[in-house]
Amino acid sequence: MSISPLVRSPRLVALLSLASLAACGGNQSSAAGGGGGDVMALMQARDLTEQDVTAALKTYTPTGRHDEYYTFASGGHGGNLIVIGVPSMRILKYVGVFTPEPWQGYGYGDQSGDVVGSVTKGGHEITWADMHHPALSETGGDYDGRFIFVNDKCNPRIGVVDLHDFVTKQIVGTELIQSEHGAAFVTPNTDYVVETAQYPAPLGGGYAPIEKYDDEYRGAMVFWRFDNQKGRIVPEQSFAIELPPYMQDLADCGKKGSDGWVFCNSLNVERAYGGILEGKPPLESGASQNDMDYLHCINWRRCEELAKAGRTETIAGMRVIRLETLLQENVIAFVPEPKSPHGVDVTPDGTKVVVGGKLDTHCTVYDLPKIAASIGAKKFVGKDPYGVPILDFQDSIVGQCEIGLGPLHTVFDDKGFAYTSVFIETVVAKWSLKDLKVVDKIDTHYNIGHLVAAEGDTVNPDGRYLIAMNKWALDRFAPVGPLLPQNFQLIDISGEKMSLLYDMPLPLGEPHYAQMIKADKLHPIDVYKPIGFNPAIDQVDPAATVAGKERIERKADGVHVYMTAVRSHFSPDIVRVKQGDTIHLHVTNVEQAKDATHGLAVGGHNVNVSLEPGKHCNVTFQVDRAGVFPFYCTEFCSALHLEMAGYLLVEPQ
Repeated sequence: MSISPLVRSPRLVALLSLASLAACGGNQSSAAGGGGGDVMALMQARDLTEQDVTAALKTYTPTGRHDEYYTFASGGHGGNLIVIGVPSMRILKYVGVFTPEPWQGYGYGDQSGDVVGSVTKGGHEITWADMHHPALSETGGDYDGRFIFVNDKCNPRIGVVDLHDFVTKQIVGTELIQSEHGAAFVTPNTDYVVETAQYPAPLGGGYAPIEKYDDEYRGAMVFWRFDNQKGRIVPEQSFAIELPPYMQDLADCGKKGSDGWVFCNSLNVERAYGGILEGKPPLESGASQNDMDYLHCINWRRCEELAKAGRTETIAGMRVIRLETLLQENVIAFVPEPKSPHGVDVTPDGTKVVVGGKLDTHCTVYDLPKIAASIGAKKFVGKDPYGVPILDFQDSIVGQCEIGLGPLHTVFDDKGFAYTSVFIETVVAKWSLKDLKVVDKIDTHYNIGHLVAAEGDTVNPDGRYLIAMNKWALDRFAPVGPLLPQNFQLIDISGEKMSLLYDMPLPLGEPHYAQMIKADKLHPIDVYKPIGFNPAIDQVDPAATVAGKERIERKADGVHVYMTAVRSHFSPDIVRVKQGDTIHLHVTNVEQAKDATHGLAVGGHNVNVSLEPGKHCNVTFQVDRAGVFPFYCTEFCSALHLEMAGYLLVEPQ
């Protein structure tokens, strides 16, 4: 057998010998009998290089061995959250948030439907979402593994996912703004979840002609107050601030010495709004005329004080601090930023913020202590058309790093390096924060947008792995028609040079951003305890059914069925009701064995719930036609799974 020189490298032969020995159970004679040669033959047959094998071994996670990190990626148009293990790049779970998720029974009959349908827009039910930016809860600027917050760009909403059980517990929204993009982002101790409007509109959802854009359209930044003890956003303690009608984009909160500030970039200071058929330039070109847009620098702690002092006006149920008040109190200022900026990322030490301009070739590094001092001293060089003071650009920056065409987002490692996605060049650029010089680039496939590094936007980044979140896949995977998956590429950043480890197709929505957290920071439960626990209320449900006390009771509001599920039957398994009855099904999985999940589906009534061990669900539905409707367990739970069924008998009136 002929083996290429690359395959015959001493390092690889030794590596393959160890792999073969392990495969043969430690029997050296078996390994010597051709085990290593077989692996080499396989490499040759599949045209694999040493680099391929090294990458495969760095990501291979044997069965039963857990990943070192969790990555939480947005589900884009799917409106759900994607949980991925790193370095294996295995999808571990989809978490239903803004849209029903059938496997979890999320939004199909039980109280989770109250969560997914809790926010409407103009009275209309919303059945999809455009999820962009997950944000893990933080303590002292570090991920604490307790919660994750996600946004809906199209229909401004924030979802709260409890990582105790990976279940969405709350969704909040406001009619104050009509779109958003800079969300979700958290303050360093998760006092607030930040949401910024994207496309200006009249605050509160009213109408104004587009020709009155300058005068009656506005942006806003919403500060959703989060109760860390209860694990819920408190709308009545939340507030917003009014901003000029630029397109506010991504945001990041200060850390350490810059804690108390929030930084938000913007685009379209030209205030273009399109009108192609009316003889005006399209929005994209109208919004790209100027060389500079504005970095918003906002003292959110002072804004909090103003809100508590009642310096607000209520619009669409939200307390709003008007721009005039912000200017009076000197809590907002702008700094020019080039050009059509997108990413705005505070460094781990909290002293700098990095901005990438989509139509620029630089990453601009701003000096946060200088900015705060200049605002405090009112050292301004002018004002925008709305009276917002502007700081001097050169006096506010540390410098610029020549990065390549189309810089977007930046994350950090533990060695003083920054990593920026460069969209047009379609690379990740590694550069030094100390001397603002690029030290390495790696190609991505293709059109990279966001990127995420291991804890790379906290005060203590890890510097192990990075994922390039690429918008195009092109030739990476087997063809599946014209709608192609996204491509998540795992990159090793632990050495001097970056190296590609894995291509992962993501065929769900259009994922935008992600965050990567050490696995040992999360402590999810295996089963719900005590038996009868209802995740919707985070306690044992008053209607939880105790084994041996199953029953059917007719009450004034309908028929209440108190049911248990256990391998391999429901009790009761025959439910007799009359046409027109309202059914209140109270079902408890009395199992406590790990992974002993049952499901309950009722034919013809869109009822589908997931019953993890110890979980209780309340399901309400009406039977408006007579008939015989089987119900059954939807999770393969035992050898007699198919026999785990029953009948809902609806007698005619």
